[in-house]
Amino acid sequence: MSGTSAATPPEPVAALHLGSGAPLLLLHGVMLSPHCWERTAVRLAARCEVFAPALAGHWGGPEFVRDRYSAHTLADHLEAQLDDLGWRTCHIAGNSLGGWLGFELARRGRARTLTAIAPAGGWKTPSPTQILAGAKIMPMIPILEIARRLGDSPVRSRIVRWAMAHLLTKNTRAVPPAEVSAVILAALHCPALTDLTLGTLRGPSLADMSDLTTPIRLILADSDRVLPPAVHGRRFLRELPAGADRIMLNRAGHVPMLEDPERVANLIAEHIYASRDHLRAV
Repeated sequence: MSGTSAATPPEPVAALHLGSGAPLLLLHGVMLSPHCWERTAVRLAARCEVFAPALAGHWGGPEFVRDRYSAHTLADHLEAQLDDLGWRTCHIAGNSLGGWLGFELARRGRARTLTAIAPAGGWKTPSPTQILAGAKIMPMIPILEIARRLGDSPVRSRIVRWAMAHLLTKNTRAVPPAEVSAVILAALHCPALTDLTLGTLRGPSLADMSDLTTPIRLILADSDRVLPPAVHGRRFLRELPAGADRIMLNRAGHVPMLEDPERVANLIAEHIYASRDHLRAV
């Protein structure tokens, strides 16, 4: 993470929409925003029409219905957005919660291909892994509640900026200051966090993935501090069809787009075009 102070704080965005070509939906993770996809989206826009919306209940996104907030209802909202775009199907790449939503949309027949990057939802309901996932998020609720009362101090704090970059990436120096600011602001403006945490603990989890026919590329990160692959990747590795790609990113954290957008863009594009040409991705 370069620099010692935050750049001009970014503004919330409802969606990034750029480029032309094959339709590509990019989905961010919990407490994040479309900003985390920006540099990756620019690279992919040379080949695809890229749409990266802010999820409901997140910074820049639409309001959510309390007590009904879940991956299922988020997928409902995303389907409505795809309908508005005229996209009956599209390529999908999702990170963390966005990866979970990608599987939900693939189940509904909306995905031409799916690239799931450090996806959430890799647990059964109930299970110790599910409780562990909820326990990772729960401490953030009171911390963020306190931070919201401090104005723009968290964004300007060198310690907070380093801690956030350290949580989400391996190489913190590769993350531009503006993107760290966006990550902090998105976390501070995520009213759905409590409901999403409770939804994680209540379930349901992902349905069995072994019968999915969508071409899938699973990307796990070896330095993921949020959803370590040794625990949260096991179900995906076990259940995904034999033809699905399984890739481990070396020296990468939970949100690898922040630290290496070019590598992530290449992995997504490779999967899209290998599937289009009926090639077996390597």
